[in-house]
Amino acid sequence: MKHIYSRTNRTLQDFHEVRIRVLSIICTGAFLSIMVRLFILMIIEHGFYTALASGSHDLYAELFPARGSIYLESEDGMEQFSISLNRDLYVMFADTREIEDDETAEVVAEKLAEVFGYDDEKKIAVFLQLNKRSDPYEPIEQKVEEDIVHKIGEMNLKGIHFISMPHRFYPEGNLAAQVVGFLGKDDAGNDVGRYGLEGYWNKELAGSGGFLEGVRSAKGSWIPLAGRLFEPAQDGVDLTLTIDRVLQYKSCEMLRTRQEEYGAQTASLIIMDPKTGAIHAMCSLPDFDPNNYGTVESANAYNNTTIFTPYEPGSVFKPVAMSAAINEDVLNPESTFVDNGSTDGGCTKPIQNADFKTYGLQTMTGVLEHSINTGMVYVVKTLGKSSFREYVERFGFGVKTGIELDSESSGTIQSLYENKKNSVDCYTATASFGQGLTVTPLQMVSAFAVIANGGSLMEPYIVKKVTYPNGKVEETKPKEIRKVLEKRTSQLVSGMLVRVIDNAEGSLAKVPGYYIAGKTGTAQIAGPGGYTNDFNHSFVGFGPVDDPKFVMIVKFEKPRRAYASTTAAPTFAEIAKFIMQYYHVEADR
Repeated sequence: MKHIYSRTNRTLQDFHEVRIRVLSIICTGAFLSIMVRLFILMIIEHGFYTALASGSHDLYAELFPARGSIYLESEDGMEQFSISLNRDLYVMFADTREIEDDETAEVVAEKLAEVFGYDDEKKIAVFLQLNKRSDPYEPIEQKVEEDIVHKIGEMNLKGIHFISMPHRFYPEGNLAAQVVGFLGKDDAGNDVGRYGLEGYWNKELAGSGGFLEGVRSAKGSWIPLAGRLFEPAQDGVDLTLTIDRVLQYKSCEMLRTRQEEYGAQTASLIIMDPKTGAIHAMCSLPDFDPNNYGTVESANAYNNTTIFTPYEPGSVFKPVAMSAAINEDVLNPESTFVDNGSTDGGCTKPIQNADFKTYGLQTMTGVLEHSINTGMVYVVKTLGKSSFREYVERFGFGVKTGIELDSESSGTIQSLYENKKNSVDCYTATASFGQGLTVTPLQMVSAFAVIANGGSLMEPYIVKKVTYPNGKVEETKPKEIRKVLEKRTSQLVSGMLVRVIDNAEGSLAKVPGYYIAGKTGTAQIAGPGGYTNDFNHSFVGFGPVDDPKFVMIVKFEKPRRAYASTTAAPTFAEIAKFIMQYYHVEADR
């Protein structure tokens, strides 16, 4: 019995020791877990819980991302200028419980009227708001500037308080308005980018919102040790543009002056680096102030006409067809044809020249100099329909360029597919001089860049670099889409286009001291029942020819003058002269 009792006693003793040991491990584990949790709460995430406890702006920043900014750079890249950014404006409200009587409400209303310039009607309305007595939040003014907040704060007005709210601000006003777009509201009242960069890059600019889920006590307070799910907000990216601030302002203002002089309904302009595809200026008039986008007379003002509005280009399209024929070696600048004033292009009526002129024996250079429609029909007949259509596609027409802006149009070259036969039909014949197909100004300036840069179609771009919240920077590299022309072809056609300006109908586009290449286009605007008596005027050119620093298109819709040679051409010359001076380009003639 004694032996059995002794064995049982040892078993119980061992059991107690094991239990104590397990309990010690559990307690130690729990202690360590609590210590780790406290370390996280008190050290690593101290700022978050401090913000959570105070309900301050810091928590707002943790959960709501800051929308990225958009910048322009100086020519040398040393300075940045904000064109779209965030800034705090304030909602002014009254806690009417703090206003004891009518006399106090009247004094506050008078003081606010002095600051905001209220008339009697508005002042009475504010007095009635202040006189509610039981409302803790009675909004009086939206978007109050910080200096006004300080001024009112110094008055110590009873019951008046402010809440800061982030708002999108466009410090340059109308400058590049359609390029930038604006921040509007969706049906649910959420901020959303509209048009331009704000629209195209909305997701990247907006960033991603944070997420917070935790456990509350019965009284509604947070229980820190109960755990939580927290995902901090990711701020939006910043965009730096290829747009040159000075060039954008000067060229758009020159364009605006000319638009008003000519009485044009709209005006468009693009200045591009032909070697890289970088856009240095992009103007669309009439424009608007993104800070007050709701005040426009028509929503059409939001549309960037350089990419949104396709049009029949007219004679500025002729160098495209001519380049194709010369590149295929079926014609050269000195090849001749005889113009009889009209030709059969397969249409119901003969194709004629502008003003029904006849030019007789002409070279291909003469065809461009005098802008001879019948000569261009001869060119595409010599080239062939399928080859012509292939080159139109290779120049980038009929598809979007891929520019990183909202609402780009592709234009249409569908007329070149209407007849499956390879013989030149009416659609092909008229397309040779820019009728029956549509393009955008961006497509047109990109096509001339092919001629200017030695034969390469470059992808146009307007975003120079993207900067991420973590400091990572992605720079846009110039991208060649395809080789379109041989270098020899581009040089020959460039020389022909210099002759257009030096000797013929493009003479008002001359820039003294420089060899400039270019072509005018005066195109009838098509309507429901055929062509109307309204015209689009455009001029596309580049220079200096030996080493082009720019390619530019100027376009006017429905100007009150007869020909592009008297509207778009001189406007081009004025702006091109400024570009040469701005870039310090030495004269070459």
